[in-house]
Amino acid sequence: MAGTLRDCIYGQAVADALGVPYEFRPRGTFRCTGMMGHGSHNQPAGTWSDDTSMALAICDSYRELGRVDAEDIRTRFCRWYREGAYTVDDLFDIGGATARALDQGFGCADEWDNGNGSLMRTVPLAFTDVRDEDIEAVSAITHAHRTSTKACVELVAIARRLAVGVPMREAAGPYTALAERPVREVRSGGFVRDTLEASLWCLLTTNSYRDCTLAAVNLGDDTDTTAAVAGALAGIVYGIEGIPAEWLGTLRGKNVIESCLF
Repeated sequence: MAGTLRDCIYGQAVADALGVPYEFRPRGTFRCTGMMGHGSHNQPAGTWSDDTSMALAICDSYRELGRVDAEDIRTRFCRWYREGAYTVDDLFDIGGATARALDQGFGCADEWDNGNGSLMRTVPLAFTDVRDEDIEAVSAITHAHRTSTKACVELVAIARRLAVGVPMREAAGPYTALAERPVREVRSGGFVRDTLEASLWCLLTTNSYRDCTLAAVNLGDDTDTTAAVAGALAGIVYGIEGIPAEWLGTLRGKNVIESCLF
């Protein structure tokens, strides 16, 4: 069964919201079993974060223009950052490199600027026909170092294979070996490659949307972003019908999501 953009975005938004209450909490200090509110950011249950807001900004730009335009996307990111566009209520979370890049007007390109702030928003590009250089340009709006741009290209390539029904282990290519990695060796902080690998580990070691996203949140630390990336991929694989109805029902801001889909 082919995955759709709707499957992807709802998969991301639900997982993002699952992770929001636990962001920054170390592994083993909590146990996420379902959708809850408050916690780290004191948000109502079902509230997604910057991960989904920025993905929606990309979708909305493509919906309107029919192509990738990095400057248009940057403008929409700034509206999110400064005006609360593409949020449920308002902005409550933004990465340091992302804020710095939007303030200075160009992406951060230092080796130390390889957080996961561009990776977290990039899966929806799998549902366009954009080239690798376009994917890199969208990353470079905020994260311009080669490590970040290359990770985004790799993630989109995997998502595209999943979207046309390629089995997970085949779609993951060399990352399939992650399935053999013990959880103690899975890093779930903010480094872009750690997030890429952690999200794929969650997908490859589980058999449902629920298990994949709970595994991602329970890795701890950058819970919303690991879950958002894993959830976007799991949404493609299992479809929106694979998301627990209770979680989907609790999700806030569905009108914002629907207005951005293409």
